[in-house]
Amino acid sequence: MDRKSTNGRCHLLGSSLISWNSKKQACVALSTAEAEYIAAGHACVQSIWLKHQLMDYGVKMEKVPLYCDNTSAINLTKNPIQHSKIKYIEIKHHFIRDHIKKGDIEIMFVKTENQLADLFTKPLVRDRFNKLRTELGVHDMKNIC
Repeated sequence: MDRKSTNGRCHLLGSSLISWNSKKQACVALSTAEAEYIAAGHACVQSIWLKHQLMDYGVKMEKVPLYCDNTSAINLTKNPIQHSKIKYIEIKHHFIRDHIKKGDIEIMFVKTENQLADLFTKPLVRDRFNKLRTELGVHDMKNIC
């Protein structure tokens, strides 16, 4: 109703889900690419924080992989020439570009059907919901007991 996108993210350490979030974006995006770009920026912030927390425990990571299912959003993070097309996006959302350039984050394409964060952002048919839930390591307790 308000045209604000809902973004979702999940952070895995190995195959273990350690952090997740689903939140309506604070601003209206003018395109799907912009909404995905903003969501990737939020995921980048959390990933950098988690990377620093792991360093406190002696775990070093060179490049944290960040998966996105929108090639246009991925291109916006890598190609400064396209900046003129997104000059109206608030500066804070370009945080991801800086960390990709520094080598802290590596953004990679993932097919939509394999995008685990979809579990947090959209209604899914039962089979896809169960598949993504299982891939995240979330189990149905009534089937375990």
